[in-house]
Amino acid sequence: MTPGRSEVRTIQWVGGRVTLIDQTLLPLRERYVTCGTWEEVASAIRNMVVRGAPAIGVAAAMAMAMAAREAACGPAGFERALHDATNVLFSTRPTAVNLGWALEQMGRVWRRSDLSVQERVDMMERRALQIQEEDVSSCRCIGEYGADLILSGCLAAGAEGGGQRGAPAPDPVILTHCNAGALATAGYGTALGIIRSVHARRPGVRVLTDETRPLLQGARLTAWELQRDGIACEVITDGMAGHFLKSGEITHVIVGADRIAANGDTANKIGTYGVAVLARENSVPFIVAAPLSTADFDLPDGSSIPIEERAAEEVTWCGGRQMCPAGVAARNPSFDVTPARYITAIVTDRGAALPPLGPALRAVAGHAGGTA
Repeated sequence: MTPGRSEVRTIQWVGGRVTLIDQTLLPLRERYVTCGTWEEVASAIRNMVVRGAPAIGVAAAMAMAMAAREAACGPAGFERALHDATNVLFSTRPTAVNLGWALEQMGRVWRRSDLSVQERVDMMERRALQIQEEDVSSCRCIGEYGADLILSGCLAAGAEGGGQRGAPAPDPVILTHCNAGALATAGYGTALGIIRSVHARRPGVRVLTDETRPLLQGARLTAWELQRDGIACEVITDGMAGHFLKSGEITHVIVGADRIAANGDTANKIGTYGVAVLARENSVPFIVAAPLSTADFDLPDGSSIPIEERAAEEVTWCGGRQMCPAGVAARNPSFDVTPARYITAIVTDRGAALPPLGPALRAVAGHAGGTA
């Protein structure tokens, strides 16, 4: 495999069916699941067979294309059936804004009264495949913009200009949290897309990946992807991040995002906020990587971002083994929100937004590229 060019096939549309790599079984088993109905895709999203905000959006778009095929042949009204499918899919993972964005894109098609039902069915399939292609292209753009920022040495840690670090080390050492790679997108990745693009220019880049409890997406998925691409990677426990940030070994932190508010507050996998605070304390640039579709300009700040609470068993059990006393209570928010003041840059597929992030994000949204 060419370094920096992941061939992971997260989502595939094959003959009207959706094939997904089962991320719950990685890294020990590489198994693909074929969904024959949109309800099966919804279940795969809910049960995290497919995960990551951009990948969820693509999967939902394909599920809607499947729903349209079914509704065109079914006894119920076409628009009523697609309205119901939209509501079910929207409820599967409430934090990831790409899900709602993709459903809205598909809704623009199925609501078109100027087209026949069959024309809408055909157009929805084309739009779903287009969303998939756009996501891969988007990730590659994020990768290049992010690599430019990192290798230029111009980043300051903290949104208020804390601690200029000067030129980066010849071989950057990057900390990442959770999985924002090809597995979380239609291909290439957001945070890992930047790492892949850096690796293409600086093959000596090294990555420390937080294991990311409770479901260990960093240890299971990020390490698996980086190993496949020949990128040097070491797994650390979540509690080790502060130690390595304080040591001066880490030059940058890069994470993905599931929703970005208009002011730059960012929701990502639980534990991200703590890493951001530690990065700021130790003057390490903290970078968020996400397509512009992850920005929710209708939310003024992160306080309105819905936070998904998942089953307590994900915390009390790990790898099929009970980790806590029977009957003990557990909390399991899947995401937290990092305030914009801790974010050094948000790298999108249209360019990089630098503080102040609110106006910069709006500027990026208004043009085709560059650094805001």
